[in-house]
Amino acid sequence: MRPDPRLLAGQAVGEDAAVVRFPDGRALVQTVDFFTPVVNDPYRFGQIAAANALSDVYAMGGEPLAAMNIVCFPARTMPLEILQDILRGGRDKVLEAGAVPAGGHSVEAAEIKYGLAVSGTVDPARVATNAGLRPGDHLVLTKALGTGVLATAVKGRWEGADELERLVWETAGRLNAVGGAVIRELGLLGATDVTGFGLGGHLLEMCRASELDVELDVAAVPLLPQALELAGMGLVPAGSHANRHFCASRVRIGPDVPALLTDLVFDAQTSGGLVLAVPPALLDRARAMLLAGGDLAAVVGRVRPAAGARGVLHLL
Repeated sequence: MRPDPRLLAGQAVGEDAAVVRFPDGRALVQTVDFFTPVVNDPYRFGQIAAANALSDVYAMGGEPLAAMNIVCFPARTMPLEILQDILRGGRDKVLEAGAVPAGGHSVEAAEIKYGLAVSGTVDPARVATNAGLRPGDHLVLTKALGTGVLATAVKGRWEGADELERLVWETAGRLNAVGGAVIRELGLLGATDVTGFGLGGHLLEMCRASELDVELDVAAVPLLPQALELAGMGLVPAGSHANRHFCASRVRIGPDVPALLTDLVFDAQTSGGLVLAVPPALLDRARAMLLAGGDLAAVVGRVRPAAGARGVLHLL
């Protein structure tokens, strides 16, 4: 592979660190994330883990610049070809994002873990944050929910596990690059990515940071195929139950909201979509951009003034 001209020094000749050219007039976004496998195929797992780590940069309106591998692997008991496939999946996703693969670090461990430390750039005057909600904003979700439930079925080798794994990979392995571009072009102030705390947990983070309430139209939330059915069979991961319990004091659930849909609102996602807070005047444009880029553009909620001192999530 031809060396990236942005990489001024790297591991090719045994350097201790990578040096990457930084664009003038930009701010630095840094994040790190890694976890254990959520699918059985090592290449797919590498892609999902990489997309998940890159998502934090997109959620702030940034663009990934460089990424470094973080990997734990049982090299004495597992074929190295598995590690190679994981790293290849991660590299391919970093390249898809237009970023520089810049080495990384590995340790021998009893359990596989993989992810990235990512550096990105952002316009310092156009950063989207959890505190960026404004009353009247529409909340737009760019991916369907249910990867936590489906991954639980995959790990348990449930009937149809191969097809469920494909669905998890197609969803969780998709970059949130389109949503990041919408944030930048429209100057959106509020956004987050949906990961381990579930949609409900991440919305509550935005409520608290913005000191506003959010109304979530549960029936409008898109779900992955079979997610509702599998949740009804009890295949809800422990982390999802923990999310719902932890958030209970600041969640108001309408009398007509089904319990299973509430479970899925708090389903612990892997590399979920973005939630974009979009002013009414920009809603049609934002949705058109997302749909043109192949993302979902589900309007799932609305921001309103807080009734109390802390923001509350209302499930309607």
